Amino acid sequence: MKKVKITVMRRTRYADLIEKYENPLEHECDVKIGGVYIANGWEKPEDFCNSAWDSISPFVMTLAHGGGDFYDGWMKNKKSAMISCNDGFRPVSFLLEALDEDAE
Repeated sequence: MKKVKITVMRRTRYADLIEKYENPLEHECDVKIGGVYIANGWEKPEDFCNSAWDSISPFVMTLAHGGGDFYDGWMKNKKSAMISCNDGFRPVSFLLEALDEDAE
C-alpha cells in the first residue's frame, strides 16, 4: 500500500446560498489553498476534515492500493484524482496523488 498526497487546490464560498439556506456555523472550514496532507495508505491524515474525508476517502483508498485511471482517462496522471468535498456552501477541491512511498 502507498501513501497518498492530498493538496488543497481551490476553495469556493457561495455567500448567496449561505445567507438563504444555512444556519450560522461556529466553525467554518479552515484549510488553506496549497495545504498538503499525507494519507498513510487509507488512514485519514491528522487534523483533516471528517466531512471532506468522507468525500475523498474512496479515491484515496483506490490510489493507495495501486488503482487509478478513474472514469476511463479522466485525469492526465492516471495515479491522481481531483475531488471536491461535499459542502454545497463552501466546497474545497483536493488533488489526490499516489506517492511511490510505501505506507507505514
